[in-house]
Amino acid sequence: MTEIDRGRLAALAGFATTAVLLTLTVIAFLNDTFESFGWRGGEYAYSFIWIALGSALVGLVVKVAAPAPWRSAGTGLALAGSVGVLVVIALVVTFIWAWSNMAV
Repeated sequence: MTEIDRGRLAALAGFATTAVLLTLTVIAFLNDTFESFGWRGGEYAYSFIWIALGSALVGLVVKVAAPAPWRSAGTGLALAGSVGVLVVIALVVTFIWAWSNMAV
């Protein structure tokens, strides 16, 4: 396995880690998995937001501070975290737009 292949695999692993966590959060929300713990929609939303923000931040820190093989993983984490943040922003904009266009 060459250095380029290891870098690509590390970036994919970093991206997949965050993508799986965000997907599992959405699936848990849709199935109301943590209802017995008192979770409602807000707890799932907070989890999604914190996973996205944390992944983007950790990805940037790893990309800057880590040695060579880990930099690619940091890139994948930062990319997936950024996509998660963009999803959150899109949902907030959609929610605000829907509320502003509601007929009273």
